Amino acid sequence: MPLTYISSLSISHVVISQLPISHLEAWPLATNTRGRTRMACMYVPWLLLTQILLQVAKHEAKVPAIIVFGDSSVDSGNNNRISTFLKSNFKPYGRDFAGGQPTGRFSNGRVPPDFISEAFGLKPFVPAYLDPSFGISDFVTGVCFASAGTGYDNATSDVLNVIPLWKEVEYYKEYQSKLRDYVGHHKAREILTEALYLISLGTNDFLENYYTIPRRRVQFTVQQYQDFLVGLAENFMREIYSLGVRKVSLTGLPPMGCLPLERATNFMNHHGCVEEYNKVSVEFNGKLNNMVAQLNQELPGYTILFTAKVYQFFYQIISSPSSYGFDVAEVACCSTGTFEMSYLCNEHNPFTCTDANKYVFWDAFHPTDKTNQIIASYLIPDLLKLFN
Repeated sequence: MPLTYISSLSISHVVISQLPISHLEAWPLATNTRGRTRMACMYVPWLLLTQILLQVAKHEAKVPAIIVFGDSSVDSGNNNRISTFLKSNFKPYGRDFAGGQPTGRFSNGRVPPDFISEAFGLKPFVPAYLDPSFGISDFVTGVCFASAGTGYDNATSDVLNVIPLWKEVEYYKEYQSKLRDYVGHHKAREILTEALYLISLGTNDFLENYYTIPRRRVQFTVQQYQDFLVGLAENFMREIYSLGVRKVSLTGLPPMGCLPLERATNFMNHHGCVEEYNKVSVEFNGKLNNMVAQLNQELPGYTILFTAKVYQFFYQIISSPSSYGFDVAEVACCSTGTFEMSYLCNEHNPFTCTDANKYVFWDAFHPTDKTNQIIASYLIPDLLKLFN
């Protein structure tokens, strides 16, 4: 990327990212019956910046592929092909995806890697490795190994019989072999080394495993479990480094105490966020950040961006949804929006909202397409600056 672009766009991002979105919206377009001005949710300067960066990336792309590991926050449909109850390959999931069809993404539309892939001048979606409708020719520019319900801890994947992280790595090794056969060893090495690897998981380790199943709580205090998970995360990061991975964006935990499912059961605090869980998220993210700093210093050529700022940004969206163009953050769009996800979120439920763009969350655990796009757009300038 030319230095002139880097300089001007980086400075713009620093200024813009520190402003609430209400300062970035377009001029008022209408007024409701209470006389309050409604702002068009166009976020013009921010999205304009992202579009400029996208065009630069298309002309001078240095990242040939987006490769994804993780859980339902980034799964694009691998759970469709395994024997688990945790699926989303049915309506109303995917109703706002291209073609209006469910893909196995836990959203009404796309998930963050899809937006990031498009911003790097690649496909507007990252295909799932286990999806039989795609093959190695499709995976040259990106592939997703993520599995909804998984975590760093193998015991977490056992809860709902999903793909453990070690198996995601095995699929990646298989992919490497197929890629070498398809494009040749030299080209495959270039793709695998220059690809951007997106990694997002950890929430299930706490909410699905530690706080739900007693096994780990008997073994560890929550701080000890955090340390245990960080050790597993470090082993994973070292393993993929040994396989040739060099460019990584690692996402920590979201404000998991603010997920609709957790708020619905927080009766004592009037369905507010569960601050204990949010505190755990912050503590764990701090430990992950320290681990990343160590690996960046220790392993030659390894560049890991820990996207620590996602937690605070997501929390801001939830705390002040109207500033980001939303009406509702406490409950989700699908069904009653309190506890439904997967098969409980289905097209036969009469309570599902008609406009998901008004909601921060799609189901009781996962953001809407619009939220995913806003979060991805917040990260994209940093990713393009560091990796492209």
